[in-house]
Amino acid sequence: MKLSSRTRYGMRAILELALEYGKGPLQIKIIAKREDISNKYLEQLIAMLKASGLVRSMRGPRGGYMLAKPPEEIQLKDIFLTLEGPMVPAECLQHPEYCSRCADCATRQIWQELQDAIFGVLESVTLADLVERSECPKKTTDYHI
Repeated sequence: MKLSSRTRYGMRAILELALEYGKGPLQIKIIAKREDISNKYLEQLIAMLKASGLVRSMRGPRGGYMLAKPPEEIQLKDIFLTLEGPMVPAECLQHPEYCSRCADCATRQIWQELQDAIFGVLESVTLADLVERSECPKKTTDYHI
């Protein structure tokens, strides 16, 4: 399983908004430069995040984008589902009629466990947790081993 660039880049972009939470809106060109993402692609990602209610915009010369809710209220699952869409490791999990063996398939149980584990992680981590993780390495950059 491989995440799309849309999800990887979108997660980095919304993390930038979380890092700046409470400081005012952030312009796309600033996020794009910091994260090395093209403005055009980033506009598409931000539009998806805005449509889902995770991000809001502010017009004007000092306008830009900001989180619609505090970082501690946004689970990574919300961002993931917005950008990646439904994540189903096997078609039979979403559509049992897809396979006649669904009722007694041992591998289907494994795919369900995999899906549950992935969503368990994504539900247990918020943007605030990511902010904390991203700031920890910065605090230790002065140490040399």
